[in-house]
Amino acid sequence: QVQLVESGGGLVQAGTSLRLSCAVSGLSFSGNNMGWFRQAPGKEREFVAAIGWSDASANYADSVKGRFTISRDSTKNTVYLQMDHLKPEDTAVYYCARTSDTIPTTYVYYWGQGTQVTVSS
Repeated sequence: QVQLVESGGGLVQAGTSLRLSCAVSGLSFSGNNMGWFRQAPGKEREFVAAIGWSDASANYADSVKGRFTISRDSTKNTVYLQMDHLKPEDTAVYYCARTSDTIPTTYVYYWGQGTQVTVSS
């Protein structure tokens, strides 16, 4: 059974940082592209970042480029999203995903349950 379990969300002030983690089980970490998405209240779910399995190349949404960093640790089967210089507009539920590739329109095979990030001004 495939499981993607996110953690690390919380309530923080604008300008601070958070690191989200996504523990992956039930599938081989090798060969799988992974991504992060988010959904704010009243809005559609949107692409945040993705990382390739072969060369760890990363792709980011313009809204987070330069502030967020996606990474992976194959020894721990875990994907991370380091979020710096957080803004109130980053407030959303963040979802980890197994993706078909690393572009924003990627197909998603599996979703995590999500973790809430709230940024106060």
